[in-house]
Formats: sequence, structure tokens, C-alpha cells
Amino acid sequence: MFMSLSVMAAPPKEIFWDDLIPEGHEQISNQEAASHDGDDKNWVQPDLDAPVVKALDGKSVSLPGFVVPLEGNSEVITEFLLVPYFGACIHVPPPPPNQIVHVKIKDGVPIDSLYDAITVTGTIKVESHKSDLAQTGYTMKAVGVAPFEL
Repeated sequence: MFMSLSVMAAPPKEIFWDDLIPEGHEQISNQEAASHDGDDKNWVQPDLDAPVVKALDGKSVSLPGFVVPLEGNSEVITEFLLVPYFGACIHVPPPPPNQIVHVKIKDGVPIDSLYDAITVTGTIKVESHKSDLAQTGYTMKAVGVAPFEL
């Protein structure tokens, strides 16, 4: 007798950006903490020591957000930053690291518009990743990406 994997595996836990901030931690607003002095390259990411939620490590989750592409081609992206609002890391200084997830998806995924919110599903890890754009507090190996739906 065989059970299908979908029956055996628990569905991913739906989380939101507040779930990435430890309970009781007062997060500094990105707009209050960010330095807008000088040109765009001088914008500083705030609160680099922002705490993460260690209990999320290794969990299967789904998280909505916006894409900041890092790797891919004209057809698909294979690596990106997932951020809580459009323009983070591009048009405005990045949010604190506990509000950015570095995502890799093995075979890539087409992203029709960077203006549209998506939901990413995968295994989240509490680990830092640093790129030219920002430092993250989490990484994720994605298994699926879908348009965000209310």
C-alpha cells in the first residue's frame, strides 16, 4: 500500500513579513533608519543586526512579496531577493536583513512583471547572504512561485 507524497507531506505554513521579526523586537522603520544622503549608491541598509526567528529554520513555508532579480536570463530567473514591498533594494534603500529573503529556484521561474506580488513556497533557512544590493537574514530553496492572491 502506497500513500501519495502530497498526503504524507504537511502543507507549507503560510507566513507573512511580521513573522520574520522576533516577538517583542521593535523593528526600526526602513524610512526612519535609512540614509538617503548622496547618490543612490550611498543609501545604507538599516539595522544590519536585526534579529531573526530561529524557529523558522528548515520549515516549509509560503511567503508573499516582490522580486529583485539577481540571476537568470530573459526567460527565467534562478536567484532573487524576495522583499516586502515593490522597489526595495532598487528605488529605495533595502529593508533590514530580517525583511529580505535570498531565494534560489533550481530550474528557474518566469516573472512576468516585477510590479506584481508573488508567493514563494520552499524551505526557509536562518542564514545570512550578502550581495551588492543587500544583506539578508534568511535564505530559501524555492519549489514553487505563484502570483499572489488575496
